[in-house]
Amino acid sequence: MVLRALTLGWGDLLRPRILSLVLAGIGLTVALFVALQAGAFWLIRLFTPGSLTLPWIGAIDVGNTLSWGSLALFPLMGFFLMAPVAAGFAGLFAENVADAVERIHYPARPGQSLDFTDGLLESLAVMAAVVGVAILSLILTPFLGPFAPVLFYGANGWLLGREFFQMAARRHLAEDEARDLRRRNTGRVTAAGALVAVALTVPVVNIAVPLLSAAAFTHLFHMISGTSGPDSRYRRG
Repeated sequence: MVLRALTLGWGDLLRPRILSLVLAGIGLTVALFVALQAGAFWLIRLFTPGSLTLPWIGAIDVGNTLSWGSLALFPLMGFFLMAPVAAGFAGLFAENVADAVERIHYPARPGQSLDFTDGLLESLAVMAAVVGVAILSLILTPFLGPFAPVLFYGANGWLLGREFFQMAARRHLAEDEARDLRRRNTGRVTAAGALVAVALTVPVVNIAVPLLSAAAFTHLFHMISGTSGPDSRYRRG
């Protein structure tokens, strides 16, 4: 079920309606990084002295040297911040992705979009979860050695799975009902979140992962809630 949901999510990213959202999220992410780099470039030029004379070397244009040298930080900044920033922008489009997935795959079971405030809070929650992935990876790895990946992907799988599943479930259920459904399916939700955490550690790919997750967890919610168990909201047949 988990692999099928993720596979369907990958396929949905290539659909024109959703691909446009993916490209918009990537474009906004890149534009923000370019703006940050340009801002750093000109601030260094503005607040550093024009030149500095060193023994045996002579005069050095400090502002010019540091401002151009700051360009070397762009790849490093992108490596650590690309995923959280992409997640923040993706959260703004997550409702549109979920709506498109349900229109295509589940037209008889459309959800209700969250209002702007709830959507913004969900976006911030997803962004915070992705930041948690980055921070834990930096802190725990030196101490846990070969066991670091197990704890890292397990803990963050639970964290990311909780946020993305809750986002998908809230379109159909009240918050407490969505939380209860998630808890009854902790294994599946955590497994899907762990695979998302793995993808978030892959450079470049991680830019599209938040929107992939919005699509995949929408599928996972419908697969879980559409089963024939006694607690199902949607019953087949």
